[in-house]
Amino acid sequence: MNKFWLISFSFLLICFSINSLSAQNNRLRAYTLEDGLPQSQVYDIIQDEMGYLWLGTQGGGLCRFNGEEFKIWNEKDGLQSNYIHALNSVNDSLFIGTIRGLSIKTKNKFTNLEGPRINKIYRIKNKTYLATNVGIYSYENNVGLTKIKLNSKINTSIINDIVFDGKLFWIATNKGLWKLSAIKKSARIIERHSAHDFTAAIFYNDKVFAAAFNQGILVLNTNAKSYGNYWISKPLRVTNISLHNGNELWFATDNEGISIVDGDKRTHLRNINRQNGMTVSHVRKSILDRQSNIWIATSGGGFYKYFQNNFIHYDQNTGLKGNRVYAVHTGKDGIWASNSEAGMVKIDSLGIHHIEQEDQIAEVKIKTITSDQSGNIWAGTDGKGILFKEIKQIDSIVVDSSFVQNATLDSIVEVKKDTIVKTVYKNHIIDRDSGLPSDWIRTVLVDKNTIWAASYSTGIIRFTYDPEKRRLFKKKKFDRKSGIKDLQISYMTQDSLGKIWYTTQNGHLGYIKNNRVTHLGNMLNQKTSISTLLFRNNKMFIGTAGRGIWWSDLEKVGFKKLKGRKKPYSDNIYQMIFDDLGNLWAGSERGVDKIELNQSNEIVDIFHFGRNDGFLGIETCLNAVTKDKKGNLWFGAIYGLTKYKPTDNTKATVKPRIFFEDVEVTYRSVDSINLNTWANSDKVLRLRPNQTELSFSYKTVDLDHPNDIQYRFRLNNSEWSPWSSENKQNLAGLAYGSHYFSAQSRNYRWEESDLATFRFFIDSPIYEKAWFQLAVLATILLIVGGYAISYIRRVKQKNQEERERLQMQNHLLSLEQKALRLQMNPHFIFNALNGIKAMGTNNPERMNSTINTFATLLRETLYNSRKDYITLDQEIQTLKHYIEIEQLMASKPFKYEITIDSDLDPEEILIPPMLIQPFVENAVRHGILKGSRDGELKIQFHTTEDFLHCTVVDNGHGIFQSQKMNTNTDHQSMALTVTRERLESISGKDSLNIKEIINNGSTVAGTQIAFKIPLETDY
Repeated sequence: MNKFWLISFSFLLICFSINSLSAQNNRLRAYTLEDGLPQSQVYDIIQDEMGYLWLGTQGGGLCRFNGEEFKIWNEKDGLQSNYIHALNSVNDSLFIGTIRGLSIKTKNKFTNLEGPRINKIYRIKNKTYLATNVGIYSYENNVGLTKIKLNSKINTSIINDIVFDGKLFWIATNKGLWKLSAIKKSARIIERHSAHDFTAAIFYNDKVFAAAFNQGILVLNTNAKSYGNYWISKPLRVTNISLHNGNELWFATDNEGISIVDGDKRTHLRNINRQNGMTVSHVRKSILDRQSNIWIATSGGGFYKYFQNNFIHYDQNTGLKGNRVYAVHTGKDGIWASNSEAGMVKIDSLGIHHIEQEDQIAEVKIKTITSDQSGNIWAGTDGKGILFKEIKQIDSIVVDSSFVQNATLDSIVEVKKDTIVKTVYKNHIIDRDSGLPSDWIRTVLVDKNTIWAASYSTGIIRFTYDPEKRRLFKKKKFDRKSGIKDLQISYMTQDSLGKIWYTTQNGHLGYIKNNRVTHLGNMLNQKTSISTLLFRNNKMFIGTAGRGIWWSDLEKVGFKKLKGRKKPYSDNIYQMIFDDLGNLWAGSERGVDKIELNQSNEIVDIFHFGRNDGFLGIETCLNAVTKDKKGNLWFGAIYGLTKYKPTDNTKATVKPRIFFEDVEVTYRSVDSINLNTWANSDKVLRLRPNQTELSFSYKTVDLDHPNDIQYRFRLNNSEWSPWSSENKQNLAGLAYGSHYFSAQSRNYRWEESDLATFRFFIDSPIYEKAWFQLAVLATILLIVGGYAISYIRRVKQKNQEERERLQMQNHLLSLEQKALRLQMNPHFIFNALNGIKAMGTNNPERMNSTINTFATLLRETLYNSRKDYITLDQEIQTLKHYIEIEQLMASKPFKYEITIDSDLDPEEILIPPMLIQPFVENAVRHGILKGSRDGELKIQFHTTEDFLHCTVVDNGHGIFQSQKMNTNTDHQSMALTVTRERLESISGKDSLNIKEIINNGSTVAGTQIAFKIPLETDY
């Protein structure tokens, strides 16, 4: 057998059978005008300190990208020019190189400096250098743009790149590669190393790689005696050189995409170009972000995100018939997938093979694919029944035609030929005409030689198929009569025990075993569709449409919802599969979740993969998932087919970083400070008393999961707020004094950032300042003190006057009291003498005794009348002598009693003289002597803390009755008047109380006179 021709024929056969071998898998996601990019020519791309991507476009101005949205600035916003060639971020400022010079963006303000076109911007040794079309310029804050005059050729050259190797500067220009000891005119070394047109350069591992536009890459060893001048012939037409992944040099070209070279071995590794899914070949630059993604800026194709992860994506651009993948299955000879309505494709180690579509099922959706032990393919369709692709091995003849070509017309030709075995598929359509109950097939299962097919609404059928006779045998239909109470089947699968399980769109569950249906009913007690069903380790997992994932033991069916510290990103579960490590993968409309479970089927952790993570298919398709023989997972989605290749090199998450974007004070941004240098420092923003309303905006940029960042905040030592997606807080009515505002973020993995703290101080109003309060207090004290002194003076003067007045009043009162006593003594003497006169004729002996007693009384009266106060004991003695005289002169006898109730000795208590005698006289003469009862007189004294109280009680016929009977005499009224005046002068008004004593029969039983005077003692 001629092996050469056999191999040639085999190669041609493979080429014809493979529709798109040249199309490679896609790890690129494009961002174009449809995503919000203002212009498709992106000439520079950088990442700032916060994590934002900045893009300079040709005509579209400046863009900022946060992983989801674009924010655009152009000439209307103050930008120098919409044509941007270079970007560089320094602290809180963005340097923008345009065709008309330099723009500096600080917050939302632009500072523009006219100049030539700027190709690159560098920050070397804290100095800013600009590579322009006419030499090198420098920038300083207070000076602006200054051209650095070097060599005349450099001054007029187009500067494309500047590299510093630690000792020398290497300048790539259109007139050669120059080396300088310093970028200044007085530099010790200014030499041209090579005269080619150099467009880019980079320093790596003690070597300078300089790209000459049409000559290749010049490699210079800077750590050796000679530079070496080693050339790499390709790539050509390089626009930029970047270093990624440790030692990979990424050469961006304007005609062949990106060429990746090993920087140590200087060998070519791979290309990224149109074959990988790029729409253009002109690449301007590539950068590596902090999350290990590579971003590629192109001219005409927008920019791309290159995923360095385990996902490989296939779509129409990389060989599929269409983007939508309805079903995927691992067969004996590769991965089979139904592709849009264009039939099926097969993917193996040789590439993507387009499977020829039968005319009968053209433009028909294939929703389920499986295979039998022989490798035959069984596919269920929408409306056309089941497609059975039978494997056939046929012999193919291979002819060596060289003998025919070399033979003449007259010669005898000996034709060499051989045969090879070729695999082909013979198609069979099994539909209602063949015996199926329905042509709408939801799921197809193969159990040895038995085929199970679940339809949309007519139940399940089991059969065997004879390809030769094209007939169905051993048919058995399972429908409502068999026990399936809900015929709207959504999925069907088989467990390890051979049971055929089915789920329905109304949430029902059941199984078939030994031709018997066990319909379990609605096990979730919820009317929700069960989309998928999975078994592992004697456990059953179901995915629902809107209710998440549930699980149960197979032996005793009772479902529990899958729960844990984290939740799946969606409750709409379209597909599920376990990988070889025991992780559960769930597909939804948002991508796929890798769910780590513990032995109790609790969620330990969840890893989500969406479009930004390389899962470019986005929304997964119902049950379009499989695992191949190597453990790779394949997911069918509406935007293609994605393969997940488990490796040890998984992309590590990066701890989030939070920054303050803006601080507003009374609705105005604070533009005078760099917020990120103030944050977490001892610097304090000082505010006026009326600036009590603040607003803080903070941000964590996650280019992979921009919508999954959550924030929390607190003021001072208060409790943290709940986690939320809100990244702006307004604070109003803040108290005066020191405050600090803290914010924190966490990413989709719940990794928390460090705190971002901003300190500020709200000055108190002048009236709340201590010095002002002290000054006011001192002023008040001075005023009050002055007023108090003035008041005291006035009071003293008034008191002096009052004292003098009181002294005068006391003197007058004393005189008045003496006058009253003088009025009273004659009255008393007059009454006594009248009594003695009356006894002269009737009872001379009694008159003599009375005169003796009267002499003693008169002597006491004369003695006491010269004093202001006498003792209570002296007053009592005088009263006793007076009462005894009255008893001697009285027409009828009476008794008297004097009692004292006091802790003080009567000789210590002082009392004005002759104060009580008038009351006693009235009690005797006008009460007792005129009454019909035996006379009784009681005089009582008692003391309180401040007063001496005196009570005079008689049992006469009453003082008011006596006044009525004696209307023609004024003796009684005169005595009461004089005494009352004396008491009022001593004790004030209402100090005297006179009342008649009334007994139970409402008759008068006597008179009670009570008064009080201030208690005076002689100590």
